[in-house]
Amino acid sequence: MIRENLRNVAIIAHVDHGKTTLVDEMLKQGGVFRENQNVADRVMDSNDIERERGITILAKNTAVQYKDIKINIIDTPGHADFGGEVERVLSMVDGVILLVDAAEGPMPQTRFVLSRALEMGHKIIIVVNKIDRPDARLDEIGDEVLELLLDLDADEEQLESPILFCSGRAGTASLSQYEAGTDLKPLFETIISYIEPPKGEPDEPLQMLISSIDYNDYVGRIAIGRIQRGTMTVNQPVVVCNANSDKNPRPARIVTLAQMQGLGQVNVEKSTVGDIVCISGIADITIGDTLCAPDAPEALPFAHISEPTMEMTFSVNDSPFAGQEGKYVTSRQLRERLFKELLKDVSLRVTETDNTDSFSVAGRGEMHLSILVENMRREGYELAVSTPRVLYKEIDGKLYEPQERLVVDVPEECVGTVMEKMGTRKGELQTMHPQGSRMRLEFLVPSRGLFGYKGEFLTNTRGEGIMSSVFDSYIPYKGDIPRRSSGSLICHESGEAVTYGLYNAQERGTLFIGAGVPVYEGMVVGVSPKADDMVVNVCKRKHLTNTRASGSDDALRLVPPRIMSLEDCLEFLADDELLEVTPESLRIRKRILDNSLRAKQKSKKA
Repeated sequence: MIRENLRNVAIIAHVDHGKTTLVDEMLKQGGVFRENQNVADRVMDSNDIERERGITILAKNTAVQYKDIKINIIDTPGHADFGGEVERVLSMVDGVILLVDAAEGPMPQTRFVLSRALEMGHKIIIVVNKIDRPDARLDEIGDEVLELLLDLDADEEQLESPILFCSGRAGTASLSQYEAGTDLKPLFETIISYIEPPKGEPDEPLQMLISSIDYNDYVGRIAIGRIQRGTMTVNQPVVVCNANSDKNPRPARIVTLAQMQGLGQVNVEKSTVGDIVCISGIADITIGDTLCAPDAPEALPFAHISEPTMEMTFSVNDSPFAGQEGKYVTSRQLRERLFKELLKDVSLRVTETDNTDSFSVAGRGEMHLSILVENMRREGYELAVSTPRVLYKEIDGKLYEPQERLVVDVPEECVGTVMEKMGTRKGELQTMHPQGSRMRLEFLVPSRGLFGYKGEFLTNTRGEGIMSSVFDSYIPYKGDIPRRSSGSLICHESGEAVTYGLYNAQERGTLFIGAGVPVYEGMVVGVSPKADDMVVNVCKRKHLTNTRASGSDDALRLVPPRIMSLEDCLEFLADDELLEVTPESLRIRKRILDNSLRAKQKSKKA
């Protein structure tokens, strides 16, 4: 059977190329909202962190009705760290819309998501977005996308993919770069004519692969997937099996059955081949499971998810301020939360260590892990996290490390500085293209070479540089790379920071705290320009005497402290430091808090 009234598509692109904004306009023109309805921008970014940072973290499903055809749309993340979200949802669709920024052109994540779509044999519609940008390069973008397709060994049909020119913000699309569109009809028409409708056998035994998991306080776990074969009805008995597990198929029952309509779900009694459905009533179902008819338990293979390349240690907070701000502070609560995250995030790995109070958490990058930490602190967890470290592999007796493909877009006068910094971090220049007054450089650099580089990069380019990277491959170990050239200013004693102590400490470096902040011995309160750590007493008070000299009571002027975000803290961490994360505070501290013990250990190593 061919479902002529249905199309399933995913929108894929590099970060910030306008996927979510385009989906907004598709929903508006697809009749999902009333004409007078007040709709927030980026309506698909429903998560608080997504709205604050302006990025998509989780892939989300929606559906629009165009004429008498239903189009299921999956909005995917653009950041490389959330590539696992893209890989698992591509199995639910028959084609993809590849968005490319009209000024930036194909970027590292464009290459990554496009290669995954080509591997699965999906049909591709190329959409050049943001054509109303003043620096748009419409004549060149088409050639760059074609070069990328050739580079990724696309077949003849994929090389002939249709190209549209869109402005997601204005809600227009056209088939020619020389004609401005008036609405998104050309895009809808291209989806219907070019993307193949779902095919399958509705009378065969049921088969459905679970590609996503949601959660609702009322119904529990909600499994989302596409029906590959057969028909599904409410109260239907099924079995749950998994291609990667030796466990026997276990019986279950479909309690509720829903399909996407606009931004919500609509309960239905029956769904068939090609439908993307949401089901509840199966408690321990997870991503990669297959729902089958009881008399034909045939598990479908799950899409290969790229391995994690970076890990951090999450441990119980044992600082002097432990338990003062958080709700969940024990190792049992930390363990439960981390293993619960595994059910939703297929790119994450959690392993228990020799120490019962700490867990090794591996992910796709610093942002992937920092989003998990941010979500946990918002939920009331207290924990300590270590510096990020890359995951090495041993191949034929040799040590291999992950390598990133880094693309930077910088003003011409900053090229020399960036190339010098990349040289010290073992980066190798691949290509160099001028773009107006700017230059685009592409490097292959070890993943650990990018630790802590972002802040330095923005300083070197005066805030005008753009950088983005994606995992490329494993390469032989390239030797030592210096992680940090600066030292830490460490607190001498526990107490409260006072103006007099801070005034004397600020001459030693840049401070992270102001007056009145509680501190403890071993806590990092600033950064020293010298390579060695330095102990400072920010709690030191002025000794009062009974004589007063002229000018001795003048106000002491403090330099405003440097406010560190979660990502800044993770980039700053040295190997002998931990980040204490609580719902209220972020504190960097030494692993060994006692200053004299730490000095003894350092002298032993020396």
